[in-house]
Amino acid sequence: MVTISCNEGLMVMKNIKNISQYDNTTGELLDGVLVYCGVKSNPYGGGWIMNSQEALIEIAKDKDLQGRTLRVFLYLCGILDFHNLIQIPQIEICKELDLKRSHVSLAIKILVNKNIILQGPKLGRSFAYRLNPDYGWKGKVKNLNEYRKGVEESEKKNLRENHLKS
Repeated sequence: MVTISCNEGLMVMKNIKNISQYDNTTGELLDGVLVYCGVKSNPYGGGWIMNSQEALIEIAKDKDLQGRTLRVFLYLCGILDFHNLIQIPQIEICKELDLKRSHVSLAIKILVNKNIILQGPKLGRSFAYRLNPDYGWKGKVKNLNEYRKGVEESEKKNLRENHLKS
């Protein structure tokens, strides 16, 4: 146990214990101390995503995002795959949320127009989408940083190319 007290601006450490670790086979004194960390478990059971609190406030204040549109957004966040991929036919969303196809289509159109979800390529009969990483992320933070770096480099490249054209 270490007790640190402050006397006239000087820090005094008392009761310092010297803890060592030895190799049982060689008897060698090892540098450092082994620390056991238990296995991490997901407190949420299934999947989870990281969200930007500022983006959630922005969504809450947006008067176009209510009712069906908000329900579709929340459902899409609930089925979000790693790297923010969303690939689900609209008819499945209709069945899951008990909504008409026209309502789901309009909700997705609103979310795309507001840049909350990004439309990707058409896969089969349905478009793939991606949650805009400014709103949330499913995956490792390292991958989010790599994604953002790639977007930034792409934007710089486009800016250079457009600048050269003018």
